[in-house]
Amino acid sequence: MAIRLGILDQSVVFPGLSPQDTLRYTVELAQLAERLGYESFWVSEHHGTPFSAGPSPEVLAAYLLASTSKIRIGSGGVMLQHYSPYKVAENFNVLSTLAPGRVDLGVGRAPGGMPLATKALQSGKEQQTLEDKLAELDVYLYGPAGEEHPLAGLQAAPLPSVPAEVYVLGTSADSAELAARLGYRYAYALSIHNNPEVAAAAFAAYRAQFQALRGRQPEALLGIAVVVAPTDEEAAELAGEGVNVRITFEDGQTVNVTSLEQAEIFAKQAGKAYTTEVKKSFVVHGSPASVRQQLLELKEKYQVDGFIASNHIADVEKRFRSFELLYEAASSIEPYAVQA
Repeated sequence: MAIRLGILDQSVVFPGLSPQDTLRYTVELAQLAERLGYESFWVSEHHGTPFSAGPSPEVLAAYLLASTSKIRIGSGGVMLQHYSPYKVAENFNVLSTLAPGRVDLGVGRAPGGMPLATKALQSGKEQQTLEDKLAELDVYLYGPAGEEHPLAGLQAAPLPSVPAEVYVLGTSADSAELAARLGYRYAYALSIHNNPEVAAAAFAAYRAQFQALRGRQPEALLGIAVVVAPTDEEAAELAGEGVNVRITFEDGQTVNVTSLEQAEIFAKQAGKAYTTEVKKSFVVHGSPASVRQQLLELKEKYQVDGFIASNHIADVEKRFRSFELLYEAASSIEPYAVQA
């Protein structure tokens, strides 16, 4: 099977950049990814933080679809706990009608932002489990709702000829089992939760429990941070000393952030006692030849179908160059055709 390669861009507002600059670079990176031959380009959802300019992936995806012509565009992901599944289905049905066969809908269960923003997003809303919301979303993506549904006959018009491909995003075996039960595609974010044992268990559970609902086939992607440079030494310098910080609150809630500064802000807004666990970020890095070998090893280790790659290189030119070299490395493994 040909290896798949996509990009996740988190629209990080690096020092010295404005949000407008950041979003312009997101658009330019998507256009570069299409020219190179990447299969997909996803954007993330982060609320109430000055570190990201991307709180609305569906809005940004619409602009990116209009700014490209072939590459798949999607969310990595929509934080479904905040929203009505019906409205999410409407948004992505419109996108899929405008760009048939080019839309991915990644869905996550994390808050995707700071506690105050979460409170604002969920104010007055009835709380449901992610599984219930995903099942509801599935009804509306393919609609209309059947006779057994409380809103029988309702559909999230327009119904596209090719609905968005749904991915469950996660960092645990629970998320993998949920994706398997509902017959959705699955992406594990090793870039967020660097725990190889958990990742292996998640992919094993997904493959073992997958249900082929609506004729869908299993597909597993690994989300990784990747830095590629002409030499191993330069790549190591660019990769830096990033960390993942896992916050555990007294009530058992856990949240992953990327710095102790963000952890302190998050905990202060949450107003709960907490502990933190700091781990060095897992970053695939090196020259194209070195990264090619690392990708092969990861693909074999986790038995995945492909990768969603991100990086946090502050220098725009070097960040774009890294993605150019990454595609070179991946293409040397096994070339593939971009979907039309």
